[in-house]
Amino acid sequence: MSTSPTTGAGSVAGINNFSGMDLETALMAVQSERANQLETQLKGQLDAVQARNTNIAKLNNVLSALNSVDAKFPADAKPTDQLGSIKGWKDNDYAVAREYEATVNSAIADAKLDSVFKDNGSKGQISLNPREWGFVGGLNSERTKADISAAIGSIKSLIDAQGNSQQMDMLRLQSLSNKRNEAFDIMTNFVKKMQDSRSSILQKM
Repeated sequence: MSTSPTTGAGSVAGINNFSGMDLETALMAVQSERANQLETQLKGQLDAVQARNTNIAKLNNVLSALNSVDAKFPADAKPTDQLGSIKGWKDNDYAVAREYEATVNSAIADAKLDSVFKDNGSKGQISLNPREWGFVGGLNSERTKADISAAIGSIKSLIDAQGNSQQMDMLRLQSLSNKRNEAFDIMTNFVKKMQDSRSSILQKM
C-alpha cells in the first residue's frame, strides 16, 4: 500500500510504503510524519513573519527619513517649492544637504523600493548609488514639497498594507503552532498507549 504525495498539513508524503508494518507501527509512522511536516511548516511561517517584520522596519526607516526632510520646509512653503530653495540646501553646507539626501536614498535602496519617487526628478546625472546625486527614483534638491508629501503618503500606505498582512501571518502562525502541538500530543499519547498495551501483555504472559 502506498500513499499519494500531498503537501497539506495532514499529509504523509514522506511515507512511501506501509508494507511489512503492523497496524500500530503504520499509525505511528503516519502521525510522526504529520508532526514533522507541521514542524517544517511552522518554521517556514516563522521565517515569513520575521521577513515581514524586517520589511516593516525598513519602511519605517524610509518614513522617518522623509519626515525629517519634510520638516526642513518652512510652515508657509508651497507645494511647488523645491528642496534646493530652502535653508539647509540653498545656503548651508553643501555636504550637510547631500548627507540628508544620502540618508533618505540609502533607506529607499535598503527597502528595495522603486516607486517612492516615480522618476529621477532631474535631467542631470543618473546614479544607482544612493549616496550619489541623481540617485534614480530618489531624493534630490529638485524634489518639491508636494513630491515629498506624496512619497510620505505612499510609504504610510505600504506600512499599513504590511501591517494587515502581518496580522494574517500571526493568525496562521498561531494555527500551525496549535496543530503542531496537537500532533505531538497525539503522538505522545499513542506511544504511551502502545507501551501500556505491551506491558499488559507481558504481565499476562
